[in-house]
Amino acid sequence: MHPLLTDDPGKKMLLLGNEAIVRGAVEAGMSVAAAYPGTPSSEIGNNLFQITQDRESGIYFEFSTNEKVAMEVAAAASAAGLRTLTCMKHVGMNVASDVLMTLAYLGIRGGMVIVCADDPSMHSSQNEQDNRYYAKLAGLPVLEPVSAQEAKDMTRAAFDISEELGVPVILRTTTRTAHVRGPVELGDLPAERKQKGRFEKTPMRWVPVPAVARIRHKALLEIQEKAAGVAEKSEFNTITGSGAIGILASGVAACYVKDSISELGCEENVKFLRLGFTYPVPEALFLSFLDGLEKVLVVEELEPFQEEALRVVAQKNGINVEILGKASGHLPRLYEFDPAQVRSAIASAAGIDVSSPDMPDLSGIPQLPMRPPTLCKGCPHRETYNEIKEVLTELGMVENTVYPTDIGCYTLGMLPPIGMADYLLCMGSSVGTSAGFSIATDQKIVSFIGDSTFFHSGISSLCSAVHNEHNFCLVILDNSTTAMTGHQPNPGISLRPPGYDKPRIAIEDVVRGCGVKNFYRINPYKKSEAMGVLKDALAQDGVTVVVAEAPCVLYYKRVGGKK
Repeated sequence: MHPLLTDDPGKKMLLLGNEAIVRGAVEAGMSVAAAYPGTPSSEIGNNLFQITQDRESGIYFEFSTNEKVAMEVAAAASAAGLRTLTCMKHVGMNVASDVLMTLAYLGIRGGMVIVCADDPSMHSSQNEQDNRYYAKLAGLPVLEPVSAQEAKDMTRAAFDISEELGVPVILRTTTRTAHVRGPVELGDLPAERKQKGRFEKTPMRWVPVPAVARIRHKALLEIQEKAAGVAEKSEFNTITGSGAIGILASGVAACYVKDSISELGCEENVKFLRLGFTYPVPEALFLSFLDGLEKVLVVEELEPFQEEALRVVAQKNGINVEILGKASGHLPRLYEFDPAQVRSAIASAAGIDVSSPDMPDLSGIPQLPMRPPTLCKGCPHRETYNEIKEVLTELGMVENTVYPTDIGCYTLGMLPPIGMADYLLCMGSSVGTSAGFSIATDQKIVSFIGDSTFFHSGISSLCSAVHNEHNFCLVILDNSTTAMTGHQPNPGISLRPPGYDKPRIAIEDVVRGCGVKNFYRINPYKKSEAMGVLKDALAQDGVTVVVAEAPCVLYYKRVGGKK
């Protein structure tokens, strides 16, 4: 039995924040979950995948081909009355946003939770967007945990809130809350889990043609007013302390604030509002907090979301209070915070003179060498890159070739000595940008995409490229897994984890179905044979596809049992 299915209420377990979210969903009676893996959310899907290998769990989980599909699966199951969850990293919400914006209008029946993991400082991401703005754009409630225990408790509560309001609830985490490990007290598991629901046909509710959408938009605005009332009374929003200086904080930054207030000894002089139910804005709570304050410091990672909301409430109610934060320069909009940074901002706002401790003299210690990420030793992608470079060199094209690339571990092909990644936007962009470069330049275009990323969002772009007669060579790096996020399966894998019996969709069939005539396959470990195939492929005009098939060495050792 999976540890997260332990039926021992009151027992404490040491869990990651992501593991605690899974436990909270299990306790809440979730029946269906779907996801596409993306750090820092990946452990949620990984644990759900492992749980559902036990047929007795009563939970259905799938790794969908992308976040849009995952949200559609969860939305439909919710409309049939089941409790559902989908999870993704912050940029995954961009992919799912087409669903999100209309789903907010349609609403749900069974409670639905959308876990969105933001990545301040971009530990494993191409941007650090603040997805609270998606919640505001869609008009959906947001909860933000600060600990593993709260991650479990908020997830469980989010299902109830979702059903109370009739809309999905967004659970926003960040890298630190997703990957913090802490004690979590287990709650009760449901006596039985709802296995099947029933969808009641009501087209005037579930089919948003304009006449229906106009009605549903009005309903959503009414739900937002109700959600604001729920936020006002939420146990996850607390005010402590008193004084003329206020601090408002949310997310992991609230932990740093709490510690800093104690370290600075200003508990008696500071009123602290910690927000856990962060959207809609609890205006009455804000007014209660602002009462008697001369200045407020807002501490939140990434964008000034609460800071701007607090300014609006203060101005709207004629409250003259100095609001400090990102606009005042006390805290940056860039990157994640650290405790010392928050402590310094609080000291500055409160007028407390704090001297930094003397730093030890490290002048005699040599600098540590840089250790940038790199492709693993023996990675088949290394061989593919090197063979293509050798062929292009022989053909006299290497200096005049552009290499659009994609999201995956193979993006590390940008680093020396490979240096074969020139342009990247998002998942699947290597195909669309290759089309753009082929129009705009006379350079040779050789692009790279992984097998999982191809299924995620490369197929439609390939159809477009063939139809519009573009000219480039697309190399699909098929290592039989979703390697970068932890070896999750995708529709095309041939090397399978034990017990995984889903039907395989061959990449060749998909590529030929898109209309590609120039199709090639290589095994990069068979160098001389691969070089001959690549010479032919790279000499072709039009859209050419090469599939480089060889398993990820780490995955092969783990699943194949061979070294």
